[in-house]
Amino acid sequence: MKIGVNKWTMPPDWSLDKAFEAAVEAGFDTIEINVGETGELTPDTSEAEARSIAARARDAGIEVSSLSTGLGWAYPLTDGDPAKAGRGVANTEAQIRLARWMGLDAILCVPGMVTPDVPYDVAYERAQAALRRLEPVAAENRVVIGVENVWNKFLLSPIEMARFVDEIGSPWVQVYFDVGNVLVFGYPQQWIRILGKRIKKVHVKDFRANVGNITGFANPLQGDVPWIDVREAFADVGYDDVVTAEVEGYRVQPEIGLRHIAEALRSVFA
Repeated sequence: MKIGVNKWTMPPDWSLDKAFEAAVEAGFDTIEINVGETGELTPDTSEAEARSIAARARDAGIEVSSLSTGLGWAYPLTDGDPAKAGRGVANTEAQIRLARWMGLDAILCVPGMVTPDVPYDVAYERAQAALRRLEPVAAENRVVIGVENVWNKFLLSPIEMARFVDEIGSPWVQVYFDVGNVLVFGYPQQWIRILGKRIKKVHVKDFRANVGNITGFANPLQGDVPWIDVREAFADVGYDDVVTAEVEGYRVQPEIGLRHIAEALRSVFA
């Protein structure tokens, strides 16, 4: 199994080239980079620019594993404003194209959210409708849309998440499973065994259950994730791709933090 790191774990002022170099020096096999409204990778990035980024990563000695984005929070696929939801679809289409140009096999997708104005059943219907609209784009580009379990008050059980993607019924819509995100209301090893082959990519972070809110997230091995049980569950379902740390990292001397994160992941998964 490969170990990876998300660019968000590094200081925001680091360039992609600096991030590639730091990931290699810390001992990671892969890096996940992020599509933003501004910066070096956006929905408007050209094919030539995207291919250049992938080439620079290879030259640095690191593999780009997938593309993440935070744009799904600003432009939810489930939003009641058609313009905002449409922007979310367009951003995801751009993310898929960028992934193909970079030679990647998956992207992360936040499927929307439940809010006081967007009831759960409505969010479910809108999210599936958006993903069915995006599925032909994913199939054409041969890039899997990985639906992530996040703190969005939506898809709160592994049985429901399995049903959600099964109802779409496409190999191009699967699950991007986040180990730490479920600990506040479930057990990651159970999610892994239930989701099984639906899992395309994996995020890892730790979580301190006695804190119980968003400030409880922590770097790997610093919280209550049952890491050995998680490793065994991945082995049971045959998952052998990359596990990517998506954590805060260290605010001071971030290079040391990256090394510690890599060592923690390798001690569990390698």
